[in-house]
Amino acid sequence: MEKNYKVDFGQRLKIERKLRKLTQEQMAEKLDISLKHYGAVERGLTGLSTENLIRLSNILGLSLDYLLKGESSADASPLEEVNQLYLSCPPYKRLHLLNVLRSAVQLSLDELSDE
Repeated sequence: MEKNYKVDFGQRLKIERKLRKLTQEQMAEKLDISLKHYGAVERGLTGLSTENLIRLSNILGLSLDYLLKGESSADASPLEEVNQLYLSCPPYKRLHLLNVLRSAVQLSLDELSDE
């Protein structure tokens, strides 16, 4: 049985949109497409243009490899991974995540100064 990439893509897109507390209407507006078209994309009935795939990648802060195939890029930078983690947090928890990261950096710096 052949894998249905459009359906898988649509499911990933829906999950990532909801993680960011965005509505279908907001996503359609950001992509400059109709709500009907966007809904069909999430249901796996149609796709997006290359331009809109790139725009979507930028909006969500996710690699095209992940969006299209569900795979992380082999060469994904640590900065991209941190960005993906940050964007996957609900907006009200992002400040907490940043504080945790700052504390971890400070602990690392303190350990280096003790050596």
